[in-house]
Amino acid sequence: MRQMTLSLALFRRLLLGLCLALASLAVSASPERSPEQVIRDSIDELMGQIDGRKDYYADNIDELKALVDDSLDDIADFRYIGASVMGRYFQNATPQQRSRFVNVFRQTLIDTYTKGLVTFDYRELRVLESQRAPRHEDQASVAMEVVAMDGTVYPVSYTLRQTDGQWKVVNVIVNGVNLGLTFRNQFDQAMRNEGRDYDAVIANWSPEIAAEELEEGGSA
Repeated sequence: MRQMTLSLALFRRLLLGLCLALASLAVSASPERSPEQVIRDSIDELMGQIDGRKDYYADNIDELKALVDDSLDDIADFRYIGASVMGRYFQNATPQQRSRFVNVFRQTLIDTYTKGLVTFDYRELRVLESQRAPRHEDQASVAMEVVAMDGTVYPVSYTLRQTDGQWKVVNVIVNGVNLGLTFRNQFDQAMRNEGRDYDAVIANWSPEIAAEELEEGGSA
C-alpha cells in the first residue's frame, strides 16, 4: 500500500514540478532552442526552486498554487489538451462548454498536483542522452527518468508541440501510462454515464489515475 501511494505522489510531482520549472524558462524558449534543452535546463531550475523549501510550500500550498496558476499558460497548451481530452465530443460542444471544460480541467490539475509537488522524495531526475528523432517539425517528445529513493526508476515521456514560437507540453506518459488517453477515456465514460449531458460532466469533472496503474505501468 505504501508503494502505491508513493507512485501516485510521484505522478503528481512529475507533471506539475516540471511545469513549475518550465514556467521560468518559457519566455526565453524559442524555435532555435531544442525541446530537449528546454527540459534539461528546466530540471536544474526545478532542483533550485524546490530543494530546501518543501516545508515552506507544504505550509503555504495556496501560495504555490497561485504561482503555478499564473505560470501554466506559458508552458501548457490547455486548449489543445482540452480538445484532445473531449475527443469525439468536442465538435458538438458549444464554444462556452469548450472554454468551461478547459478551465475546469486546468483547475483540477492545479489543485491535485500542487499538493503532490511537496510530498515525494526522489534521488535523481535525469533527461536521457539519447532522444528519439521527431516525426514532425512542430512536435517532439523528451524522455527522462525519475529515480525514487528506493532505487525504483520511473520512465517519463513529455510530448511537446510548438505553438506561437514556443514549445508547450501537451501530454505526459508516466511509466507507460498515457495520461492524455486515460483522461480522454474518463471523459468518454462520464459522457456515457451522464447521458451525454455536457454541463453535468464538466461540473463533476474529477480525473483520477489509479496508483496501482502507475506502479504496474501500461502501454504507451
